[in-house]
Amino acid sequence: MLRTCLLLCLAAISAWGQNRNAPRGKAGEFDFYLLSLSWSPQYCSSPAGERDSAQCGGGRRYEFILHGLWPQYDRGWPQFCGTSQTLSNALVEKMLDIMPSRRLIRHEWEKHGVCTGLSAAEYFGKARAAFSGVRIPASLQSPKNARTVATLQIRDEILEANPGLAKEAVSVTCAGRFLSEVRVCLGRDMKGRVCSAEVTRQACRAAQIIVQPVR
Repeated sequence: MLRTCLLLCLAAISAWGQNRNAPRGKAGEFDFYLLSLSWSPQYCSSPAGERDSAQCGGGRRYEFILHGLWPQYDRGWPQFCGTSQTLSNALVEKMLDIMPSRRLIRHEWEKHGVCTGLSAAEYFGKARAAFSGVRIPASLQSPKNARTVATLQIRDEILEANPGLAKEAVSVTCAGRFLSEVRVCLGRDMKGRVCSAEVTRQACRAAQIIVQPVR
């Protein structure tokens, strides 16, 4: 009996993993974009970051990097949509200043970018414009020391620096007690819009959050 239950559990886990990466949706058909900005110091404090010399070594010290620009449905999201569009090595190199990982760039295109219905150049051009369009508050520009703040204060600092955004358009996520990402919901016109309930549910629930210093 125990062996049967174990086999059923393993089969369920395997099926879930396959469904997680299964293609869904049609390119160009989605409701809004989710711009994800990752706080690089948090990643660089992790074991994976310590092994990542491109992002966490060398002379450059990153603050927020572009994690991705994700097409979303009001419920769920498309992914791995079929396309004949390709991503050139030249375009990958061009994006490294704000996405310091060739692997990440290719993954974002294959999973998310292809679902926009745009060419690779158009997609990454739009992603760069969205990234550049978010003003970073002074408190998050190359902080030299860790600080503990109310989680909602991070959102409010972003909003103060970007007065065109409504508070419902910004979501803060965390890894345990640490700032992980700031996410901004954008309409297909690239203007701020209210986030879906699904995006809101993924927000950090901790009352306070630690912002790691740039390293």
